[in-house]
Amino acid sequence: MDPTRRLPPELLDDLHAFARGEREPVTPRNAATVVLLRPAQTGDAQRSGHSVSGGVEVYLLRRHRGMDFASGMYVFPGGGVDARDEDSEIAWAGHAPAFWAERLTCTEALARALVCAAVRETFEESGVLLAGPTPDSVVADTTGEDWEADRRALVDRELSFAEFLHRRDLVLRADLLAAWAHWITPEFEPRRFDTRFFVAALPPGQVTRDVSTESDRVGWLRPADAISSVEEGSMRMLPPTYMTLYEMSALARPEDALSVADARTISPIRPSVRFDEAGAFLAVEGTDG
Repeated sequence: MDPTRRLPPELLDDLHAFARGEREPVTPRNAATVVLLRPAQTGDAQRSGHSVSGGVEVYLLRRHRGMDFASGMYVFPGGGVDARDEDSEIAWAGHAPAFWAERLTCTEALARALVCAAVRETFEESGVLLAGPTPDSVVADTTGEDWEADRRALVDRELSFAEFLHRRDLVLRADLLAAWAHWITPEFEPRRFDTRFFVAALPPGQVTRDVSTESDRVGWLRPADAISSVEEGSMRMLPPTYMTLYEMSALARPEDALSVADARTISPIRPSVRFDEAGAFLAVEGTDG
């Protein structure tokens, strides 16, 4: 069993309180997260920005230990849907919301909001923007102070994503994303999310920046290295992150993630609680536990 499945003591308390009927299940908040990928790099190649011998790296952030949810955990860029993410005025390129609604099994309005939240949160937490001046181009550089001012305004909700794109005459590139998975937090947890996982390749010319105020460490890692660190106890993750990294470790190139994603069946994953001699753990249907 992977170490992310074992329930820590603080969650055991929540589980027992829920089982005793002391708490009702919390309605999960819609959220989106993006597995950002680039070709694997190492040593001199990493410093020069050149890839080596196949494989991919993923961008991970470690959440501050004072955060209410997943404190001290490594996560992908992402967050909750903002009501303004549903804005129909957001400039859009790629599959229409109707396609995403079928792919994500939700309404068109929610599908639009989820895709917008995925792109917005990725920019807010990494500085990477999946948008361009035309439907077939992408922004090449987002590192200037003017970009940083807009990013901060988005984080502070002083600026909506639609206003941001309109101000810069940009089009959201929905075609640079692909749906990967759908995870729902177990009912007994006090903070719950209904999260769609997307995959995307790092656009040419763009670089990630350590800008997230919710994280104290960021970086690129090979999936296999991240998994080893979790198993050795030097990194902490939630099961969806760990399992997604396990799936990413089989990819030869970032572009492969999009073609593999298109062939995947997306259905809600709802971990359940089981018990053994060591205590409680989360089980996921279709895996060996």
